[in-house]
Amino acid sequence: MKSQYGRLAIGLITSLVVYSASAQRVDPEVQKILGQSFQAKGIAGLDRLVQDENQALCSDEKLRSTKAGLAKQAQLQKVALAAIKPPSDGVYVGDWKSGERIAQSGRGSTWSDAANATNGGSCYNCHQIDKKEISHGNIGPSLIAYGKTRGYSDEITKYTWNRINNSKAYNACSNMPRFGHFQLLTEQQIKDVLALLLDPQSPVNQ
Repeated sequence: MKSQYGRLAIGLITSLVVYSASAQRVDPEVQKILGQSFQAKGIAGLDRLVQDENQALCSDEKLRSTKAGLAKQAQLQKVALAAIKPPSDGVYVGDWKSGERIAQSGRGSTWSDAANATNGGSCYNCHQIDKKEISHGNIGPSLIAYGKTRGYSDEITKYTWNRINNSKAYNACSNMPRFGHFQLLTEQQIKDVLALLLDPQSPVNQ
């Protein structure tokens, strides 16, 4: 597992926390064990053990499938979508070559990284992106011919921008990291990854 996903690994561990379906309260004993099992180091603080409202709901499989849970997911998606900002300069598509490097990189957000270190996206951890790449994950869908099959319309461009920024805006329980929400990638990096998917010259669309 690439290093970017250290944060996700902790999230998976904390998903074992037992919730009350009615009150969404963390079992104190489980929380105590988790707190004793980890220590803050570098930029990795114990705050990573604390789930936000979205993570807590999606960790409770019984609740999230109820009518109330589904309604809550819809509400969280609406809030997440509204919080996504368009590019500050109005330009969505960056450099696909830089986007490829970001997609290949798994560096970032671990205790040994500096706070100002450049993160990677670890995109290949979950997706097939380039046909030439044999080491890719399959947790997410293949992105081969992403733009070629979907087109390069403004609607597709904005949707892709939003999805990279915060995939939970469309699926509250998506496994995809919230790259913009948690500032894992910069605005320019997100533009470059978007270019990897939507630039007609990108190997993705050949």
